Amino acid sequence: MTTYAPTLRSQIAVRSATEDDRQKLATLIHFSPYVHRHLDWRSPLDWLGKEPFLLAERDSQIVAALACPPDIPELTWVRLFAVSLALDLDEAWETLWPVAYRQMVGNAPIAALPLQSWFRRILESSHFDHANDVIMLKWSDHGQSLKAKPCHEDYCIRPMGYDDLSAVHNLDAQAFNPVWQHSIELLKIAFQNASFATIAENRIGIIAYQICTVNGGSGHLARLAVHPQAQRSGVGYGLLRDVLNNLRQRGIRHVTVNTQTSNQASLSLYDKVGFQPTGEVYPIYAFEA
Repeated sequence: MTTYAPTLRSQIAVRSATEDDRQKLATLIHFSPYVHRHLDWRSPLDWLGKEPFLLAERDSQIVAALACPPDIPELTWVRLFAVSLALDLDEAWETLWPVAYRQMVGNAPIAALPLQSWFRRILESSHFDHANDVIMLKWSDHGQSLKAKPCHEDYCIRPMGYDDLSAVHNLDAQAFNPVWQHSIELLKIAFQNASFATIAENRIGIIAYQICTVNGGSGHLARLAVHPQAQRSGVGYGLLRDVLNNLRQRGIRHVTVNTQTSNQASLSLYDKVGFQPTGEVYPIYAFEA
C-alpha cells in the first residue's frame, strides 16, 4: 500500500486503495452525493489492486476516491470519482488528481465520459477538452423487412465461442482506435455477460463480430466491429440484420446502440436498418500531457 503525506490545507491523507477497503468504498459509492462511474463492463470495485486507485482520508475515514487504472496501455479512462459530504468537491479533485496523474505510466491520453454537469466542470478546470460525443440510437420493430440468411456467398455467421476470443481481440485492436479498444480480459467479461454473440468469418478467418445484451424486453448492441479490410463489403450490414432478426424471434422489439457522432460509417450503417437517435448524448473529454 502506498501512502502519501497529508495535505496542509485540511490534513487529508492520500493512499492507494486495497482489497480491505472494498466495503467502505461500496458505501462511499452508494451514499455519496457526487459519484462518477465510467460506463463499462466492470464495476469500479473490480479495479481494486490496479493503479492508480486512490483514497482521500480524514480522521481515518474515506471521504473521496479516484480511480484511473488503464485497461490497455494506450489509453486511461477516469473510472471512478466519488466524494462524500465530508469533503468539498473541488478540494477532493485538487487533492487526488495530481497524485493520480503522477502515477500514470508514459504519456498515454486520459479520457472521461462525464454524465453529470458537475464533473464536466471539474474536468474543464483541469484542462480536459471536449473531444467528441457518444449518442444513443434505437431500433423499434415495426414489422419492417430484415431478410437475412445465416450464411452468405463470401462469409458465414455463427455463434461466438470462447475459443474465438483471441482472434476477436486481434480484430478489435485493428477495428477501433485506442479510445474504444478492449483488452482481452474485458472482452472475456463482455462475452460472459452477453445474451447473444456472433461472428462473421470467411476462408481467411473472423472478419466481424457482435456482442448483444438483453434486459427485459429490450436489447442493447454493446459491440459491433468489422475488420478494416472487410469494411464497406456489406458484412457489417449482414451481421447487424442477423442480430435484429434473432432478437425479433426472441420477442425483443426495441434495440439500442451507442456510437460516436464523428463515426459516419457507423451512423450510416445503423440508419440503413432503421435506428433513430434517442436524443441522449454523452460527451467525451480528453486530457493529453
